Amino acid sequence: MLHWDIATIISADLLQSRCRMGSFLQIKIYRHKFIAYCIFVVAIGLTLGTLTSAMLLNQWIGNARIEAANAFARVENELQYDADRIEAYMQRIYSNPGLMNDARSFLSSSAEGYLTNRLVNSQFSQPLVSFPEDVKTYLYSWAQGEITQISLHTARYGNVVRFNENGTASFSFGLPNADEAFRDTIMKGFVYRKKLSDPALGAPEFGEMRFLISSDQVFKSIRNFRFGNAAAVSASGDTYLIGNGQDQDLEELSRLAEADGRSHGFISKGFMKHILFASFPSTKFNFKFITIIDLSMLIRQHAGMLVTVFLIVLAAMISVLLLIAYNMRDDALFLRRIIQSIGRVKMANFTPSGPARYRRNEYGMIARELDDMIQQLNKHIRNEYLLKIKQQETEMKALQHQINPHFLYNTLEVIRSTALVNQDRDTADAIATLGTLYREMVKKETVISIASELELLQKYLEIMEFKYPGRFYYQINVEPPLLLLPTVKFWMQPLAENFFIHGFNTHHEFNLYVVNGFESEACYVLEFVDNGNGISPERLENVRSTLSNHDDPSSGSIGLRNVYTRLHFFYGNGFSIEIENNEEAGVKISVRISKEVIAHVQTDDCG
Repeated sequence: MLHWDIATIISADLLQSRCRMGSFLQIKIYRHKFIAYCIFVVAIGLTLGTLTSAMLLNQWIGNARIEAANAFARVENELQYDADRIEAYMQRIYSNPGLMNDARSFLSSSAEGYLTNRLVNSQFSQPLVSFPEDVKTYLYSWAQGEITQISLHTARYGNVVRFNENGTASFSFGLPNADEAFRDTIMKGFVYRKKLSDPALGAPEFGEMRFLISSDQVFKSIRNFRFGNAAAVSASGDTYLIGNGQDQDLEELSRLAEADGRSHGFISKGFMKHILFASFPSTKFNFKFITIIDLSMLIRQHAGMLVTVFLIVLAAMISVLLLIAYNMRDDALFLRRIIQSIGRVKMANFTPSGPARYRRNEYGMIARELDDMIQQLNKHIRNEYLLKIKQQETEMKALQHQINPHFLYNTLEVIRSTALVNQDRDTADAIATLGTLYREMVKKETVISIASELELLQKYLEIMEFKYPGRFYYQINVEPPLLLLPTVKFWMQPLAENFFIHGFNTHHEFNLYVVNGFESEACYVLEFVDNGNGISPERLENVRSTLSNHDDPSSGSIGLRNVYTRLHFFYGNGFSIEIENNEEAGVKISVRISKEVIAHVQTDDCG
């Protein structure tokens, strides 16, 4: 009765203490400190996150501007290359009289007039030179298709050579100079003009050559650059959108950026939409290369990086707050423990309240001294009555352990006598074997010989032979040197039991279990072989892993792990177990014991 009352008091006291120690926020001092820390950490985190996001955004804008500058430089190089090709071709015309004559003939107002003039001006001793073919070879092909139209003009009309995407030429003669084909617009391309004269004849200018550099071909090479949206705006306000089709909003933004006059800046399109632009004026032709960067789109493109920054900042804030809460909680626990210890002393409750982890500060020093004081008091006033009850309980358990085996022996003997009376000798022998096996199991000695362990295994196998008559057989072939070796008791039976649980085939007429023992040069070997079901490769690997990690309590191979642990404890590192499938059927378990370990164990036993 006294024992129950004390346990109830202790349980109630612990429950009350846990309720009082629920949270450090219940203490006003720590609650105010924690709120202040939370505000400070959140403010610092938001500031760092904002600054980091702003730096990243500025870097992305800078990268876009650099990419736009590279794209514009690429366009300028393309245009300069085409201009150089045109200048070189003009030198070619002036240096080739035949080509100059054919170009003059091409100024005829009709195709018939051109062909007639070619034949009239040709000489039989020199091959005919074709101005259109020469243009295709030296301008269209060498310029990689960027020069798509060449026209020769008089004061009233012009003749045109056009090339399609495949390089096929088409001709138009006698088109008025005001024709749509000659309208100078950036949507078509860039026009390069050169006056045409014949210095050899001392003739004045007799025509003008116009070369159309296609905008589609020039800007095609920069469409993979990562600079946002882009457009080319001419001085007349014509806008060519690079890779965006017809976008009225982009056209308007490009014109606004061109009219702004700055090299870069912002265009506001509302409270939540700000557009960044960069302008690059061309030095070769009269246009500006405009890039438009939508900040909202830029943020969406890099949303993953911004989310990562947010999560890192959030994780850092949470970690700092948890660290602060952990330290405050420890200080609050020590404070509550001091108050609790004082209350226990006032209530004359000197039972230990469990070990505590003390920090190196004043709280920890006071709490440690109070706990030491209570422990010393508890040693002096320990209840003698509880010790006597504990002693009585121990004596009763010892008597019970003596009575239980004796009762089992008598019961088995009664069953065996009944079987003999009924002339059931097999049952009587099985019961006698079971009784002998149980007596050996409950004996106090732990270390026995291999021979004694084999006798225990043989009794177990005899019982199983009685259980499966005509379907189970066993053999024990162990060399004499192994029989006197010391070992721990009762580890072979679990290995055999594994065979009957997992490998025994009740429908098979010949289930065999063989124990072989032999001596090698460096060790003693015991093999436990059966012809039952094998182990799947996955399960076999799991069992081997279990034996190598014998401290893992979560494993399912409790019997094997128990055997391995006991033998490893007895023999040390000079012992090993190997498990493998037989080639035909069944499983083989090999136990290897080093001779050096056996000598050491025998020396210890003698000592």
